[in-house]
Parts: sequence; structure tokens; C-alpha cells
Amino acid sequence: MTSQTIDAAASGTWKLGDLPVHRIGFGAMRLPQHGEALDADAVPRDRDQAIRVLRRAVELGVNHIDTAAFYFSPLRSANELINRALGPYPDDLVIATKVGPGRDASGQWQPHATPAQLRGQVEENLRQLGRDHLDVVNLRIVGTDSIAERFGALAELREAGLIRHLGLSNIRPHHLAEAQAIAPVACVQNMYGIGATPEQKQLLDICGDQGIAFVPFYSIAGTGRTAGATAGHSPEVSALARAHGVSPAQIRLAWTLHQGPHILTIPGTGDPDHLVQNIATGSLRLSEEDLSTLHRAA
Repeated sequence: MTSQTIDAAASGTWKLGDLPVHRIGFGAMRLPQHGEALDADAVPRDRDQAIRVLRRAVELGVNHIDTAAFYFSPLRSANELINRALGPYPDDLVIATKVGPGRDASGQWQPHATPAQLRGQVEENLRQLGRDHLDVVNLRIVGTDSIAERFGALAELREAGLIRHLGLSNIRPHHLAEAQAIAPVACVQNMYGIGATPEQKQLLDICGDQGIAFVPFYSIAGTGRTAGATAGHSPEVSALARAHGVSPAQIRLAWTLHQGPHILTIPGTGDPDHLVQNIATGSLRLSEEDLSTLHRAA
């Protein structure tokens, strides 16, 4: 599989609300540092390299970038890097961020934002990204409690023109129903990949039935999560990678894309070669036999 000339458009398109994007996007979580993301003692990535990766992503057709104000290392902020690399922004570029969690200046986690604190988090993203409004803001949660007050606070900011579309992250099906009673939900961000549980697939299917974009995280990382791509590939994944002439990570990403046309992937990297491979995966077509093999192996 030749990846050098493959554009993100090969992955197809879907919409975040009314904003069309290619189904291969870019996640900025790992961009500010080497090694594990969100580590208070992480080694910062070279600034010029990070900027080159972002600009190359856009050159290769990426028009959906996922970020957050709490994505930073001791010297690098994902939002600042995005602003520096891509501002003034292309007209078709959609930047999605998330609020709820927060880290102090030392990188330590703080309690999740209250409804009253969410406006400050939204305004911080606006400032860092150099925008007068945010394309998409996802409410990231932990647990099963009601999200009505927090989502309602974001809906008010949407009405005020600071946010164009709202989404949800790390939720259960009842959260989606609760949010939809307050304001439209453009996307759901949840963990999903090979080996997904029936509960995880249930939410993906609900989004598909309702035409809501599903944005999976850790599709490549798997159990590696913030540490990066898993090394524990099954024999089936490794065999299919050899058969298609791609990496196991590309097989994992391709499998995720094949789970529905409403899936928008956001693989992240600070490595220019990995970036090209990730984007090239949008043209990788798995057969029904391939998919069955991976399903049995999960």
C-alpha cells in the first residue's frame, strides 16, 4: 500500500452538525510531548516538528482536528501549537475541543468544572486558539450522574454565539438522551476499537441510527490509552497487516472506520511518517472475510 500521495478525502466524509469533514481527522493529545500524554513530567516535543506535523496534516486533506486546553506538556500547549501552525485557519477546517476536565499550571488534575466554571474553560479555548467562536465543544464527563446542568450551561453559550455545535465525550446512552432534550448533539466521543464491548457498540449504533457523528478515541492505542499504540496485536491483526502491506495500527484504524459511515477517526501523532500512514488508512478497504476474522479475534 503506497501512502505518500493518499489524501484524507479517500476516507469519505460525514458531518459534525452542519460542518462536512473527512472521516480521517487528527487528534492533538499526543502532540505537545514525547511519551505518555497528559503526564505532568512529560518531555516536550520539538516545537518546529509539532508545527510541521499539523501543517502536513492539513496539506494531506485533514479538516477535522480534535484538541483541548488540558492537552499540554511543561513547554507546549496543543491549542497554542494549532494556532501557531494553522492560523489564519482554512475556511473548511473544523476544530473540536472539550471541556469539563482541567489541569493546573503544574499539570496536576483538578476537579471537573461545575456548570458555572464551564464558561471560563470555553473562553480559555477561544483565547488559546485565537477564535471568536468554537466549532464544536464536547462535554467530557466521568461517571453516570446527570449532565443536565453542565450541558445546559454549554447550551446557553451556544445560544450566545460562542459555540456552534455541542457534543459529548465518555458517556452512556442515557446521557445522550438527557442532552438531546436540552440542545442538539452533533457528536459523541467514546472509546472504541477492536475488542469493543457490547455496551460500547450499543452507543455507536444509537448514534448511527440518529445520524450523529461518532468520534472514537484510542482506536489505535487500544489498551495503551494515553501511552500510545498498543504493542499487543493479536495474530489475526498482524497477519492481516502483512497481507495488506500495512502496519497493525493501520489495520486497527481501518477496522474502526468500517464499523459505520458516521465514524470520524482522530488518530494522533507527533511523527510525520506515522501521520502519513494514518491518513493513508482512509483508502484501505477490508473485505468481509477480513472483518469476520477480526471480529472472531476480538
